[in-house]
Amino acid sequence: MKKKSLIISIIIPLFVGGISAFLSHNQMELYQKLNLPPLAPPETLFPIIWTFLFILMGISSYLIYESQHPQRENALLIYAFQLFINFCWPLFFFNLHNYFLALMILIVLLILIITMLLTFYHIHPFACYLNIPYLLWTCFALYLNFFVFINN
Repeated sequence: MKKKSLIISIIIPLFVGGISAFLSHNQMELYQKLNLPPLAPPETLFPIIWTFLFILMGISSYLIYESQHPQRENALLIYAFQLFINFCWPLFFFNLHNYFLALMILIVLLILIITMLLTFYHIHPFACYLNIPYLLWTCFALYLNFFVFINN
């Protein structure tokens, strides 16, 4: 195992998520004012869950990066693109209050995550499995965003 590569792989999604959270953190009080669905978690849970998910993403990207598979570069491009789309979602939801566009971004993100999982699976199945919580959380975020779009 190459420690430096692993650490960098984990830092990248944490950094991207951290910048996005920093740019939208003043808007989190908006979350409490929205008409939320019955299963909406408290706002304090989001940073904990996202930190965990970003760490799992980083570990999985490290496994792909270290592989010698011919599809490695393609898989990492898909990973980077989904990470960028992930970065954009809170800006549209919290900063711009554009719940419809945020919903559309989540749908694109969900498609990209599924594509990433399928690509990762062919390279390193465990890298795919590490991202299943991310897929499930994004599905839950889609439910939350849809409810907010319909009811706010």
